[in-house]
Amino acid sequence: MNETEDGQGIRAANVLIIGGGLSGTLLAVQLLRLPGVRQILVIEPRDELGRGEAYSAVELGHTLNGNAARMSVDPENADDLTQWLTAHIAAGGWPESDRQHVPVSELFPPRGLFGLYAQQRLAEARALSASRVEHIRAEVIDVQVDRSSTWLTLDNGEQLRGDCAVLATGMFPAARTPQTASSGLNAAAVDPWNVSAMRQLDPQSTVLIIGSGLTMVDAVVSLEQAGHRGPIEVFSRHGLLPHVRRQPPAWEDFLAGDQRLCSPLQLMREVRRQCQRAMAQGIDWQAPLDTVRVHIARLWSQASERHKRQFVRHVRPWWESHHHRSPPLSAALVERLHGEGRLRIQAASFQGLESSVNGQVTLRLRRRREVHATFVSGCALINSSGIEYDWRRVARPLPRQLLARGLVQPGPLALGIAADESGGVLDVQGVASERLFAMGPPLRGMWWESTAVTDVALQAKALAARLVAG
Repeated sequence: MNETEDGQGIRAANVLIIGGGLSGTLLAVQLLRLPGVRQILVIEPRDELGRGEAYSAVELGHTLNGNAARMSVDPENADDLTQWLTAHIAAGGWPESDRQHVPVSELFPPRGLFGLYAQQRLAEARALSASRVEHIRAEVIDVQVDRSSTWLTLDNGEQLRGDCAVLATGMFPAARTPQTASSGLNAAAVDPWNVSAMRQLDPQSTVLIIGSGLTMVDAVVSLEQAGHRGPIEVFSRHGLLPHVRRQPPAWEDFLAGDQRLCSPLQLMREVRRQCQRAMAQGIDWQAPLDTVRVHIARLWSQASERHKRQFVRHVRPWWESHHHRSPPLSAALVERLHGEGRLRIQAASFQGLESSVNGQVTLRLRRRREVHATFVSGCALINSSGIEYDWRRVARPLPRQLLARGLVQPGPLALGIAADESGGVLDVQGVASERLFAMGPPLRGMWWESTAVTDVALQAKALAARLVAG
């Protein structure tokens, strides 16, 4: 099918891509690069494709947490982003890049600039392809599937029909903290990346942050750029900060030839042993840890349900802080503020939000190893608790409808949704669909690391080939 309308006046296409952030955009790029002529509709409510929430940031201080050499969107060329950045900087773009004093491959670009890079790769693929990509500015609120087609209902009432549809929905943020009834700026509604809203705060006031991961690091950068100079109180269950990302030398791939390591405990022991070996030789401990990256999907998919639960329950917080590391400039800011005493990290569980009084917001917390709750107040609250992977808890129409219709089922450990190895979504009966597919963050439970740029790029290439093959 290459027509844009069927006999009933409903817009139709070969492939319907639900979501136009990085996942959906990279899938569109890969489809455009394949031989043949196809009609592709990308349904994305934002004005632009290729950005999503992650790459819509406009502040230069909000950078990728990986350097250019690690963030190529082209699975065939690991240097693609480095090459694009080199040309972009040479043409006068991003003049601030010289502040990092490193080669282009080691630069940590602003997220907004990375979004531009993805957009340009899409534009180039469009220019060279006989296929066509069209951006539909709307939100998909329902999906139906029959033997020959998929049907999408949009929030504007329009319907679309396609030979197949792909859930490239990206990441759903964890539910924002409930708002409080207060005068002036709503203290519980400050977004981690909203520098303009932060400029409305008293610069000497206390700001409270829930969560201590990379979103918290971004929130601290935002506060600094907004001119905030008061105390910052950070609370998370384990009180762990992301380590700073460095550029260690190559280390032997110690997992390549050892298929015996299957449990989280075995893996942790071997990783610790390798890191100790490296440090004894004067080599950064991040070197052996980085070799684990390429094996994560295999290790996770081979693990038993019990081992997966052990990992999530006991290892995950330390894995996140050691593996999902902070860009150097952002980490330096956090370290400086911590050293000055302005920023405090505390291990405590968030238990609720109390009524706001006199423009203050009060949290109810239970500190680690304490039985009774304590109360902490500040002028603003930033929820940096991260991503919600359990679709049963996502308060959006599409996940709710898909679950209600039985078209999807929760993935392993309720992380995302279940699918077969080619991305075919499993329905409530466990049957893989030939019309409905998924990629990227929705497959977190399948591959664990299904959100990084390189993982999404590889999935996009494989899924495009699967869709074209029919």
